[in-house]
Amino acid sequence: MTKNNTEQTVAAVVVTFNRLEKLKTVLQSLEAQTKLPEQFIIVNNASTDGTDQFLEKYKSNFSLEGVQLEVIHLPENVGGAGGFSAGMRRGYELGADFVWIFDDDGYPQPDALAKLVDGFNTAVDELGPDVPFACSMVKYIDGTICEMNNPVPTWDWGRLQALGHSNLVMVTSASFVSVLIPRWIMEAYGLPYKEYFIWFDDAEYTLRITKVCPGVEVLDSVVMHDMGVNKGVNFSMIDEKNAWKFAYGVRNQGSYRLHHEGKAKFLLFCANVAIQMRRGGVARKLRRQMYSKMWEALRFNPSVDYPQQAAKEVE
Repeated sequence: MTKNNTEQTVAAVVVTFNRLEKLKTVLQSLEAQTKLPEQFIIVNNASTDGTDQFLEKYKSNFSLEGVQLEVIHLPENVGGAGGFSAGMRRGYELGADFVWIFDDDGYPQPDALAKLVDGFNTAVDELGPDVPFACSMVKYIDGTICEMNNPVPTWDWGRLQALGHSNLVMVTSASFVSVLIPRWIMEAYGLPYKEYFIWFDDAEYTLRITKVCPGVEVLDSVVMHDMGVNKGVNFSMIDEKNAWKFAYGVRNQGSYRLHHEGKAKFLLFCANVAIQMRRGGVARKLRRQMYSKMWEALRFNPSVDYPQQAAKEVE
């Protein structure tokens, strides 16, 4: 039997690395929610900017009634993917019905969680119990749409709108800026691939969990993304400063295309990366770096990690 809204517990999971001032705004945004999460789980990815000291002081002064605070200090930086895996696992261990995951530069508006839970439950009422997630609308800090965080809609994206739910769009993939994931999904489909470190971990995970039923974007659940410059990314933009991140992208997405979609999709992906780099005038040295990551993708194929298995091992 599905729990009603007041009985459903939520663990908010925030992963942070060297963004202390933005993290403070995130925590203020969490504290201001009209529906407070039952747990705050803050995953510190071995930050070096004083985040650890701040979080320990924040923990010692924390007194929000009805909310449990967990601070996880990881011994090394395992990237966003590793951080979300660790935080989601802890939310599962605490018994939460949902984990609500977002980055350390995403500021949920006061009713973001309440709207997200309501939207998820409405989708379940209409589509059945297999709805795998609900995500927020992500806006840039000036109020415009965030270019790199738009979910991918289904072919029948307006199905719920046709039934009178104007705030819901059916989607197959979303970024981890604000996603509400039910407990049963983690049990059935596992956690994000921690080995991805960064890039495509959110796309892979949401694609993985929408095999049976699409997720939903809740348009009136809004999170502001303080990401600096509001623009999308593609492989024509590779330069000396960002090549390290694109290298993870090529390896991770290449691995997914090959091992989960087949050789043809992998070859098409590699060709598209090569074309974009050539059109963007990417330096030859950096192109060679990306080609080496395509080769690495051939053998890079992480296995799914399930939180309930880890819990059994501890017992």
